[in-house]
Amino acid sequence: MERVFEALASTPRRQILAYLNAGELTAGEIGARFDFSKPALSGHLRVLEQAGLIEREKRGQFVYVRLVPDRLANTVFAWAAEVCPVAGPLKRERRGGGAR
Repeated sequence: MERVFEALASTPRRQILAYLNAGELTAGEIGARFDFSKPALSGHLRVLEQAGLIEREKRGQFVYVRLVPDRLANTVFAWAAEVCPVAGPLKRERRGGGAR
């Protein structure tokens, strides 16, 4: 969970995720939308990949990047369940303790 939130702490990484929300892009297409070096782009993509938010696939001479949408949704849900005041009763109910 920490890796996801660390990845989301960066504005450029959030922008990359927003671009990928419309569909996969090549690394070059992503890089063309930003004013930073190829090593910086590679670093941002590495952080997103290590957090499980994106997947990269090499096809021919291009690297295609796509979202892993369930990873972000599941992480945010898990975090919300931890901080939500009703999370305790929901967790007990899920374990079979029933609603109280």
